[in-house]
Amino acid sequence: MDFTELEAIEGLRWSWHSWPLSKPEVSALIVPLSVMCTPLMPFSELPILPHEPVNCSQCAAVWNPYSRVDYTSKIWICPFCYRRNPFPRSYSHIDENNIPAELFPTYSTVEYHLGPAPSAGFGLDSGLGRTASGQVGLRSNSNSFSSVSGYSGSGIGSEWSGVSVGVGIGPAFVFVVDGCSSEEDLGALRSELQHIITRLPENALVGLVVFDAMVRVYDLGYTECLRAVVFHGGRDVSSGKAKEFLGLHQMKHSIGKTSAVQKQGFLVPVSECEFNIMTAIEDIHSSPVVKPGHRPLRCTGVAISVAVGLLEGCSINTGSRVMVFTTGPATIGPGMIVDSDLGSAIRTHRDLNKGYASYYRKSCEYYKQISHRLSESSIILDLFACSLDQVGAAELKVPVERSNGFMMLGESFESEEFRKCLRHMFDNDSDGNLKMVFDATIEIVTTKDVKLCGALGPCISLHRKNDTVSEKVIGEGGTYIWKLGTITSKTCIAFFFEVANEQKSQPSSAFFIQFITHYRYSNMGIRKRVTTAARRWVVKHSPEVASGFDQEAAASVMARLAIQKTEEMFAHDVIRWLDKALIRFASKFGDYAPEDSSTFRFSTNFSLYPQFMYYLRRSQFLDVFNSTPDETAYFRLMLNREGVINSLIMVQPTLFQYSFDGPPIPVVLDVRSISPDVILLFDSFFYVVIHHGSKIAQWRKLGYDRDPSHESFRKLLEAPELDAEQLVAERIPVPKLIKCDQHSSQARFLLAKLNPSVTQNSTDTGGSEIIFTDDVSLQVFIESLQALAVQG
Repeated sequence: MDFTELEAIEGLRWSWHSWPLSKPEVSALIVPLSVMCTPLMPFSELPILPHEPVNCSQCAAVWNPYSRVDYTSKIWICPFCYRRNPFPRSYSHIDENNIPAELFPTYSTVEYHLGPAPSAGFGLDSGLGRTASGQVGLRSNSNSFSSVSGYSGSGIGSEWSGVSVGVGIGPAFVFVVDGCSSEEDLGALRSELQHIITRLPENALVGLVVFDAMVRVYDLGYTECLRAVVFHGGRDVSSGKAKEFLGLHQMKHSIGKTSAVQKQGFLVPVSECEFNIMTAIEDIHSSPVVKPGHRPLRCTGVAISVAVGLLEGCSINTGSRVMVFTTGPATIGPGMIVDSDLGSAIRTHRDLNKGYASYYRKSCEYYKQISHRLSESSIILDLFACSLDQVGAAELKVPVERSNGFMMLGESFESEEFRKCLRHMFDNDSDGNLKMVFDATIEIVTTKDVKLCGALGPCISLHRKNDTVSEKVIGEGGTYIWKLGTITSKTCIAFFFEVANEQKSQPSSAFFIQFITHYRYSNMGIRKRVTTAARRWVVKHSPEVASGFDQEAAASVMARLAIQKTEEMFAHDVIRWLDKALIRFASKFGDYAPEDSSTFRFSTNFSLYPQFMYYLRRSQFLDVFNSTPDETAYFRLMLNREGVINSLIMVQPTLFQYSFDGPPIPVVLDVRSISPDVILLFDSFFYVVIHHGSKIAQWRKLGYDRDPSHESFRKLLEAPELDAEQLVAERIPVPKLIKCDQHSSQARFLLAKLNPSVTQNSTDTGGSEIIFTDDVSLQVFIESLQALAVQG
C-alpha cells in the first residue's frame, strides 16, 4: 500500500489503516490509533462549491460520497448515524445522471466558499458536479458569490448578524518592535517592515508598538506629528488597563463596520495611514546605550500584552496578528527571563531541571494567560528572534504554538533567512489576496463506535463534548472541535482515537471519520473544507492489521507523544518509555523463534520503525545537551506542526552522496558514508550541510575547478550547491546552509547526526572517519532490541 499516494488524495496519514474491534486488541498495538491530518493540503483537483454544505439533522455530518441516496424518495442516509434526511430544496432535481460534487466517488474532499468572491472573479468551472456519464452537472454560470447574511459559524468570533461578510475592514497586524536592537538590525528591519506595508491590502488594519524599558503605542491617526501612548515596562498591564489608557474601553463594533475603528488612531486601515506608519517606522532608532556591565532594559512581556489589549479593545474579530521582532531577552517586567546585570547568566537546561531558573515558571504562567486571551480574540502571535543570545522563546512557546503563530530563531535582521521568512508570510495568491487564514476550527465527526481522545499540534481544545468524545485524554482532548489561530498548507495535527467499550460493529464493516475545517480567508470570505475517510474493522489477529501499518506516520506520532511527555518528565525517562514501547512492539509484530534472537525478522512495512526510534532517541528533541532552552523549544514547536515527511527528516535526516561515478545517490546515515573523494549533502530540516571529502577539498583549494580540463570536477562541486539552494529556497523557516570540509570544525553538524558505527573504541576502523562518543551504534541497538523482544 502506497501511503504517500493515499495522503495526496485525502490529506491524511493513518498509523493503522485497519482497526481491531476491541479495546484490548487496540492496546496491544502499542502505537495508538491516530491520524496525521493536514487540513489545507493542496490538491490537484478540489471541487469549490459556492453554497452552504448539506448537514445531517442529527449528527451534523456533511453529506459525502459514502452517503446512501434514494433519488426516488428524495432522501439521503447519513453513514455516521444512519439518520434519514430529506434533500434540500435546491437539490430536489438531482438523480443518478446528475450527481452533485459532494457525492461523486472520487471527491473525498470538497471545499465550500461561503463568503464573497475575490474581486478578480472566482471561477466556478473546477468541477462543481458531474453526471454519471462524466458530464458536468449543477454548474453555475456566475463568477461571483453573493454576501452571506445571518450565518453562524462554529468557531470563536464567527458569529454574524445581518452584516455582509467580507465588506469593510480586513485583517489586523500589530508590529511590535524591539527598540533595544542595534542600529544595523533596526535599519534592516525598518526596510522590511516598510516593504510589507506596501504589500498589504488597503483595508488591512495596522498598528505599531515599540518597546525598550517603556512601551510606546503609536497614534497613527494623528497627522500633526508623531504621537504615542507610553506604558511603563516594569508593571503588568491588564487587558482592561490597556483599553482604558488607549481610550478603547467603550468601543464595540460588528465585523464589517469600519466606523468604530475610525474613532481611534492606534489601529488604522493602510489606505488611511500609509504615510503615517511609514514615517513612524522610519523614526524607530536604537535606544540609548546601557550602562556598562548590564543588558538593555527590555520589557517584551508588557509590550505583547499591550498589543493584545489594543486588538481586544478594537474588537477585531476578522483575524489579527501580533508580530514581535526582538534581539534579546526580557530583563524587566512580567515575562522577564534574566536580570539586566550581565553577572546573571541566562537560564540553561540544567538550571531548568534543577529549579535554578528563578523567573522561568512565573514567565511561563504569564504567557499562558496571554495565550488564553489570544484564543478568545482569534489573535495570532508571531515571534521573530534574531540574536546570538537567547531571547525567551522557551517561555513564549505556549502562546506562539497554541495560536499556530510563526517562530523564527536567527542571527540578525540583516540575514537573507529573515527576509525570506517575513516576505513569505505576506505572499499573495493569483487574485491579489494574502495567502493567510484566520480564526480556524477543526471539527471531527465519527461513527458511534469510534471515540475521540484528543489532538497534538498547534491547536487548543474548545471543550465541547458529545457522545463521540472519550474520557481518555491525549494532548488537547475532551472535545470534538479544536481552535487554531491560523492554518497553512503544511500545518499538520495528530488526532488520537479509541474504540468504544461496547463494540457493535461487524468485522469487515466500514467506519467513517469526517474532518470539517472552518476558516476565514484573508479576503474575509468564510470557507469550509470537508474531508471524509472510510476504513474497515477487522477481526482479531487479522493480517490486515499488520499490512495496514504506516511506519512513517507511526514514527511521527510517537515523536509527538515523546515531546508531550518531556513536559511531564525528564528526557531520560521519556527515552526509557520509548524503549519499553519499542520492545513490546517488536515482541508483538516480530517473526521469531522464542529465546532465539538470531531468528528475529520484521516484515517490510515494520522494518524501518526501530531505526526511526533509534534516531528519535538521539535527536535534538530529547537529547538537549548541545541546545539552549530556546533552541529546544523551537525544535519541538516545529516538529509538532509539520507533516509526516518533514517530521521524519527532522528525526532521521537524509544523506546524499555526489561522486564522479554518476548521479547523486542516497546513502545510509552512517559515519562510514564519509569518504575523501565524495561530497555529501545532509538535510536535517533545520540546517543543510555540504560536506567535502578531504581529497575534494584539497583539489578545490588547488583551483582544479577553474581549470577547463577538469570540467567534470567543476560540475561535481556545483551539483550539491544547486540542490542545497533549492532546499533552502523552498523551505520555511529557511534552514541554515553550512559548507564544510572533512575534519573541519563545522563538520560537527554532520558527525553529530551520523550513526557511530566506528568510534574510538572500535578495533577495526577500516580507514573510516571516527566519531568520539559513548552512544551505541544502530547495529548494537537493533541486536539488543531483538534479544529483549524474543524473551516474550
